[in-house]
Amino acid sequence: MAHQTYPAPGPTPGAERRRPRPRILPGFGLRGPRREKHVLEAADLGALAFPVGDDGVVIGVDPQGLPAVLGLFRPGAYDLVLVGGVWTAQVIALRAAAIGARVAVETARAQLWGPMAQAAGGGQPCVTVHQVGRLGPQGASVASPVLVVRDLGARPPRSRLSAAPWQTTLTLLPYLGPNASRVLNAADLVGVQRIMPQEAELVGRVLSLPAEDVAALPALGDDLTLWATRMRRQYVRAVAGPAEQQVLGGPRRMD
Repeated sequence: MAHQTYPAPGPTPGAERRRPRPRILPGFGLRGPRREKHVLEAADLGALAFPVGDDGVVIGVDPQGLPAVLGLFRPGAYDLVLVGGVWTAQVIALRAAAIGARVAVETARAQLWGPMAQAAGGGQPCVTVHQVGRLGPQGASVASPVLVVRDLGARPPRSRLSAAPWQTTLTLLPYLGPNASRVLNAADLVGVQRIMPQEAELVGRVLSLPAEDVAALPALGDDLTLWATRMRRQYVRAVAGPAEQQVLGGPRRMD
């Protein structure tokens, strides 16, 4: 919440009139310390370097050991599909909650999600678990983004929720079902963990993966995910912190 300062109360009789303090515009917060301005010559601008990366949720590390960051929330609706295990989906959900997002899980496996939801908020309902078909509008906004997790098996029904800005949907598929091509084609980003060779061939066709990635998918470790669009792809190794390990245990592909 932005902080505001207000003009000092009017002078009392006989007191010196004090100058009102200026208002601080909402959204800009408190004014920092006053310092002399630094002037840089145009010729020196080339020496400046600003490390700029994606903002979002750290979902693991890349093959070089650097943080892999997923820009999870967007000004428009954003759809992800994860062909993998509950463990990886729960890591993403916990980290979304850690940055202040609300997480709503629609699932028939409440026994897998309930303990995580209870542990996530430290008493605050930042992660909620809903029965299949009982998830209502979430009211996502830039100040209150929402991650909707749909854990509904290999043949998830179409969502009843309308697409909304700042609302991201993560559809979890334990394996590829009969309507997998439709689900994958509709996604903005697809994550694939270890799958069968026949499934890898299907994913390769839908995402236009090179042959080496198709061959690698059936042998991925429990903590590895290939995140891909038709333009880019990145292997990410999920590394759980001590608190996450206490809640979720170690990496698992199957549940």
